Amino acid sequence: DATCKNRPLDLVFIIDSSRSVRIEEFEKVKVFLSEMIDTLDVGERTTRVAVMNYASTVKVEFPLRTYFDKASMKEAVSHIQPLSAGTMTGLAIQTAMDEVFTEEMGTRPANFNIPKVVIIVTDGRPQDQVQDVAARAQAAGIEIYAVGVDRADMQSLRMMASEPLDEHVFYVETYGVIEKLTSKFRETFCGVNMCTLGTHDCQQVCVSSGGSYVCDCYEGYTLNPDKRTCSAVDMCAPGRHDCGQVCVSNNGSYSCECYEGYTLNPDKKTCTAVDMCAPGKHDCAQICLSNDGSYTCDCYEGYTLNADRKTCSAVDMCAPGRHDCEQVCVRDDLFYTCDCHQGYTLNPDKKTCS
Repeated sequence: DATCKNRPLDLVFIIDSSRSVRIEEFEKVKVFLSEMIDTLDVGERTTRVAVMNYASTVKVEFPLRTYFDKASMKEAVSHIQPLSAGTMTGLAIQTAMDEVFTEEMGTRPANFNIPKVVIIVTDGRPQDQVQDVAARAQAAGIEIYAVGVDRADMQSLRMMASEPLDEHVFYVETYGVIEKLTSKFRETFCGVNMCTLGTHDCQQVCVSSGGSYVCDCYEGYTLNPDKRTCSAVDMCAPGRHDCGQVCVSNNGSYSCECYEGYTLNPDKKTCTAVDMCAPGKHDCAQICLSNDGSYTCDCYEGYTLNADRKTCSAVDMCAPGRHDCEQVCVRDDLFYTCDCHQGYTLNPDKKTCS
């Protein structure tokens, strides 16, 4: 497939048809234009092409907005006639800026970032000031390629071409071999997309790069030292995640979780302690004490926590040291009363006996 599949362009050919270009030579230029059109990915959304013809005067043969298919363009090119006088190259470049590189004439808006490119084909020396107008064109974002044929003045070509000059200035000895430049421009504008040939060995992502390619990885993966395969990044490594408590790595991604006794908030990142003493959440027999996502059990006064740390037993209030009865302690659930041995009577203080 000889067609460009790369970047779209707004491309303008400016061809010299002054008196020095013989009829048969001009026909060779038209063949060159047709072959160049064949190599391009021509279309309204891809590469748009305009052709200008100049000598002492300048004629816009067709602007960028006219044709969006190769057949129509080539048909129009075949009908171009030479103007046969003078070589006003500067005027041609100025006309391209004023009348062709405008949105009305089919140039796409600046925010589309479509490169604006001019290819000038000439065999002579400009008869006007080309350096200043070429500089203004380049300052306006127009890239200029200068093709010199036969008697073309090399110094003038270099004055009008964009930097770097060795990539923007071409020369051929005769119009008979100008077609050889087609492959040069194809190389410049297209470049083979190595990633579409199916010959790369990238595990995940192939990135075409100037006739070669490099491998890359999907988000969440990192390129291995072999520069071909990918490994999942540990998304739970410190500084990589924003989980409040627990990060769970999952094949190049992650999710957040919480410690036991906490619940994940709606933001899916932070955690809030669960009220562990809410009804149904604990197994304390009497008192539940919530403690930052956990809980402990306790007992009412007069009861003591059993060894299971959950249930409670009533304290023996008549155990030694727990009561103040002088003679007899009578236990009554969580309380006690005092009594006296036979032959004694309880004093008014309800503790001592007489």
